[in-house]
Amino acid sequence: MRTESGSAGLLVVAALVALVWANSPWSQSYVDLWHTELSIRLGDGGLSMDLHHWVNDGLMVVFFFVIGLEVRKEFAIGELTDRSRVVVPLVAGVTGMLVPAGIFLALNPSGEAAAGWGAVIGTDTAFLLGVMALVGPAVSTQLRIFLLTLTVIDDIVAVSVIGVVYSDDLSVGALLVAAACLAVLVGLDRAGVWQAAPYVLVVLVLWIATVESGVHASIAGMLSGLLVPALDPRRSDVEDAARSFRAFRQSPMPGVQRAARRSLTRAISVNERLQEALHTPTSHVVVPVFALANAGVDLRDGVLGDALGSRLMWGIVLGLVVGKAVGIFLGAFASVRLGWGRLPQGVGLGHTLAGGALSGIGFTVSLLIISLAFESSRLQDQARVGVLLAAVLASLAGWLAFRFAARFLGQRDAALPTLLSRPVDPSRDHVLGPADAELTLVEYLDYECPFCARVSGVGDELRAHFGDRLRYVTRHLPLPVHPHAELAALAAEAAARQGRFWEMHAVLFAHQDQLELEDLVGYAADLDLDVEQFMRDLDDDALARHVAHDVASAEESGVRGTPTFFVGEDRHVGPHDARTLIAALEASGRAPRPIG
Repeated sequence: MRTESGSAGLLVVAALVALVWANSPWSQSYVDLWHTELSIRLGDGGLSMDLHHWVNDGLMVVFFFVIGLEVRKEFAIGELTDRSRVVVPLVAGVTGMLVPAGIFLALNPSGEAAAGWGAVIGTDTAFLLGVMALVGPAVSTQLRIFLLTLTVIDDIVAVSVIGVVYSDDLSVGALLVAAACLAVLVGLDRAGVWQAAPYVLVVLVLWIATVESGVHASIAGMLSGLLVPALDPRRSDVEDAARSFRAFRQSPMPGVQRAARRSLTRAISVNERLQEALHTPTSHVVVPVFALANAGVDLRDGVLGDALGSRLMWGIVLGLVVGKAVGIFLGAFASVRLGWGRLPQGVGLGHTLAGGALSGIGFTVSLLIISLAFESSRLQDQARVGVLLAAVLASLAGWLAFRFAARFLGQRDAALPTLLSRPVDPSRDHVLGPADAELTLVEYLDYECPFCARVSGVGDELRAHFGDRLRYVTRHLPLPVHPHAELAALAAEAAARQGRFWEMHAVLFAHQDQLELEDLVGYAADLDLDVEQFMRDLDDDALARHVAHDVASAEESGVRGTPTFFVGEDRHVGPHDARTLIAALEASGRAPRPIG
């Protein structure tokens, strides 16, 4: 949240500088700066635009590219892999666009002003998250996820509107080149290309083709970001990186260093590497520069009075401030009441109202659409005043809604639970160590998760350190992204019925890439289990209920991935190496609250 509040702070400062500059005795220098021509030429070809267009059609493509990367990651390996979690924010996002657009068009049903309806459908994600960090709950991780999902819908629709509705005359040849670039990106994904350079090169060509085509370049940024693959690290890549790093430590030579760097890079998907590289410059440079270039409205000579008396300005203010809050709240409320979905754990309807109010900060997207929708400088000024006023009023409305939710609805935070919901039961849980030990460590694991395999030896180190002071408990959380994880969990429970849980536990982690049914039966035979009994137990509903019970307890306890540890009853946050967990257990400094 510190990064987001810092980004929002830079955005506010840039907007204020633009306003002061545009209303100062040096206002003409502001206008002259952004109308300065900048050309890039190669032979007979090249691009020539003024600085204002380089910012809006160039730098902002990077902003939308990063949004596309984030959306792809969330759908591939993030919160949106569970499609049931998408329904409520999807409906709320749609109503959060329809209601503002309806309010705007009710006030501006015809004429040139009606073209500005697109300015009220989008949300400035960076500004929203930054303001929420300042005025929202101290812990708001779940609300943040809900609002990010919602703004994904906003962004996709807003960029589509920009690309289709507010584009100039189209060039078929350039569009064909752009389509070919998108096809190449799909091909790079299918071919498993992991280097970033080919993707960046294709995106650059796509941007040039889109600019030449007459379609606004923002859609190139969003679409290309959506096509860059995001994957969980594969165990083989992680192990290869670890071996390469050890080799470099033993032989610090240039060739070994290159191999180690290559292995480390390959272990992380190109999507996540590009996000890591672009997130800070986008939020701390691109967006503030955009604000500096677009927020400079000269309010002198009656401009402010003209704006306050215009239906266009009030259509934008009411659409963003009232329409967003009402639309998002009604969409979320209706979805929950009709049983279409549920709000994220820890998020209440009061939070959705407050988050909806903050979604009225349209700023970046709204200003971009205004620059495309109106040729008249008078209408542009009226609309920009509306966007700036809406940002202030939406922030204030969000702050008031958060205070109301905290005081009258008891919704003081919007985070996942941090306490273990179901006490350790030695009669059903798998426990290493004395049942009445002073310290307890609970691990939720997935037998197909490479990170769980990496920490599978931590339990031995902890027991060696603490001895009989510690009991180590494992519970199952087979993740949907791992197709063999649930069957592996059932195999461990089937082995437990024959007193060999921990032996099967070790074997499963040692053979993560071989967890088909025939593999599991082979492991049972290797462990001298009664194979026929083992196979009957795999089909026993009681074992399936046991695993489901563990999954339910994980959900109730705020667990969203593996491995997740609980020190006593408290969810551990941070690294999970042996040294860190030993420090966390020692820091508890007392016998755990009764949980067994």
